[in-house]
Amino acid sequence: MKRKTRALLAGTAAMLVAVLSGSTASAAGTSGAPGIGDSYYPLDGNGGYDVAHYDIRLTYQPATDLLSGTTTILARTTQDLTRFNLDFLLKVSSVRVNNAPAGFATKGGELTVTPKAKLAKGSDLTVVVRYTDKPEPYRLYGFAGWQRTPTGALGVNEPQIAPWWYPSNDHPLDKATFDVSIAVPEGVEALSNGVLTGKQQQVAGWVRWNWRSVRPQASYLTFVAIGQYEVREATAPNGQPLVTAYGDDLGAYGPAARASVERTPEVIDVLAQSFGPHPFEAQGGVVDSGLGFALENQTRPVYDGAFFRRGANTSVVAHELAHQWFGDSVSVRDWKEIWLNEGFATYAEYLWSDYQGEGTPAEVAQFTYDSIPADDGFWQVLPGDPGPDNQFHDAVYDRGGMTLQALRTAVGDTAFFRILRTWAAKHKDGTATTPEFIALAERISGKQLDNLFTTWLYTAGKPAVGPNGATARAAAAKPGSVDRIAETHRLLEASH
Repeated sequence: MKRKTRALLAGTAAMLVAVLSGSTASAAGTSGAPGIGDSYYPLDGNGGYDVAHYDIRLTYQPATDLLSGTTTILARTTQDLTRFNLDFLLKVSSVRVNNAPAGFATKGGELTVTPKAKLAKGSDLTVVVRYTDKPEPYRLYGFAGWQRTPTGALGVNEPQIAPWWYPSNDHPLDKATFDVSIAVPEGVEALSNGVLTGKQQQVAGWVRWNWRSVRPQASYLTFVAIGQYEVREATAPNGQPLVTAYGDDLGAYGPAARASVERTPEVIDVLAQSFGPHPFEAQGGVVDSGLGFALENQTRPVYDGAFFRRGANTSVVAHELAHQWFGDSVSVRDWKEIWLNEGFATYAEYLWSDYQGEGTPAEVAQFTYDSIPADDGFWQVLPGDPGPDNQFHDAVYDRGGMTLQALRTAVGDTAFFRILRTWAAKHKDGTATTPEFIALAERISGKQLDNLFTTWLYTAGKPAVGPNGATARAAAAKPGSVDRIAETHRLLEASH
């Protein structure tokens, strides 16, 4: 997604939420707000209830792109409600609330539900939405959330556009557990998050794939990949199920993709030494030529084949797997804090570089700092609050990673890795903010760090002192990993 378009998207969302909020003013206190109030994407998520579990039961015909679904949502109300919203776009045939038929209307990515009776605060809520539609033509703010491929489809998306192939409360503030069940024609594979609990033969010619995620999961991290794949099932050294899948049309990229993604358990083991135990119940990855980006779907990232066009690329694997800790388990509370995802994933690439013998974090960070001139626009983007049009700017990745190296320089290795592990453990399955990270770093290190974070995250211009401190020398030579990391970031940014 291009930066200028992101700004337009955020502005449009702000106008829409104002209109929608105005429409509920007459029922103040009894309507869940459309949008949680995220500073960049105010229409993301909805107020008035908290989801505990999604049961998503789908049937998909690749030949016609016909998707039929029943999504059952288990939730609890957080206020009295006469109506509430879900994020959804497809054609709905019926909605039931607590087993009674409910009124409903869809507009602008919002499904507004009017229960038969008022819902009291603190009550259990069961919502069943049935729908049948052809998803591929749909766009939200001009962008697709469902991509049809030659052999199937990909329901994979970025956070600011609702994963509208199922109705949801689309914001990391409302995580839930998931069951995703997909029936497809025989000979077609259907992948999703978590553990494959089984495959069932349905009526002649159809097979149902059942997947379960038992840890709290943000809605945008839930995916389906349907099509022709080589699916590999194994057990990781730590005993977790490992499922990887490779599109049949990867061509020359296929061997390099397998040589990278099959090392997923090794990458997780290496990162766990710095971040703490892997936070989820399963491992794996999916590579498809029709995706156009990589995304850190919980337990099972997806990668476009282009990431492997120059050979094996374990850097992108390290990047997406780092998000299992930073982004998936510990999620942002507001999308302006995206550096807490991308800066940490970049630092994981630095750690992986060190493991590979291709440059230490200090060497990679210093070379990156030295290589970008002070008058480059890179230094004008503030990673701590880049704005929606720059949310995935390379400064969020690279300057975010340099911020963590500057922190490591300031507090020393022992305190630094204790900070990372404590952060991942303290906020596991939840959300967190930059001020909370700064407070934790100060408490563990015993140092005052406001100036460091202000300089690296919130001040335009190239910091006068590099990430390795005032006495550090310029990088003597280019670390072996730099070009691969840079190419990975270019592909990630371009895809957004």
